[in-house]
Amino acid sequence: MSALSPAFLDAALGVAREAAAAAAVVIHRYYRGRFETRTKDDATPVTQADEESEAAIRAVLRGAYPAHAIYGEEQGRDGEGDFLWLVDPIDGTKSFVRGYPMFSTQIALMHCGELVLGVSCASEFGETAWARRGGGAYLDGEPLRIAPTTALAQATVSTGNLKSLARGPRWNALGELLTQVNRGRGYGDFYHYHLLARGSLDAVIESDVNILDIAALAVIVREAGGVFTDLDGAPLGLDTRSVLATVPALHDALRARFAGWH
Repeated sequence: MSALSPAFLDAALGVAREAAAAAAVVIHRYYRGRFETRTKDDATPVTQADEESEAAIRAVLRGAYPAHAIYGEEQGRDGEGDFLWLVDPIDGTKSFVRGYPMFSTQIALMHCGELVLGVSCASEFGETAWARRGGGAYLDGEPLRIAPTTALAQATVSTGNLKSLARGPRWNALGELLTQVNRGRGYGDFYHYHLLARGSLDAVIESDVNILDIAALAVIVREAGGVFTDLDGAPLGLDTRSVLATVPALHDALRARFAGWH
């Protein structure tokens, strides 16, 4: 199999789904039960479930691809090379700690800086999405497709983490935008990306993310027909911190609205 042949990508996607399932077993064992929580240097919580589920993911990935590098939320980066697995075992630990299921396991594969596959497993919420480059996107086995929305006045826009945006002039741009769309919502975390990919909303805006939070979701949205960049319209990379994910017809107009505000 060549490095990025459909056969290779299908096999790697299968491994990623297996790794997410292994993490789900660990997560379920702790969810709404007893576990230890500590605070990391960035003031975010981490639990036994985060650490043990990442270990479970790494074991599956290492077993299949021992030469690939892995960059995980809890254990950092191990290895170098063209292939890099991006892993967030529990994206939404605060939700996990508080006992509601708005969290997910995010696993993506990057090849030479390009995201090529992803799995977004919201195990306690009850849905899993996945995609690989050129293979389409799926939610629990059903194909995903973004909405055909072309007009801002008919669009539903969902926002997530917005702290840094709220501190600057782009907050005014967002406020103006929300007066002109059909609906403004704040689904957050994995969920609004799943909704975008299946055609239930038309744009997602976030100003404070980590690439580990969104790498898999970017592949899913793109394979469903959407556009996924940062707020400036730049492609995603390891240093990406913001998101503008939309149906194709709205992306340029939304990017332009934020471009003049810095």
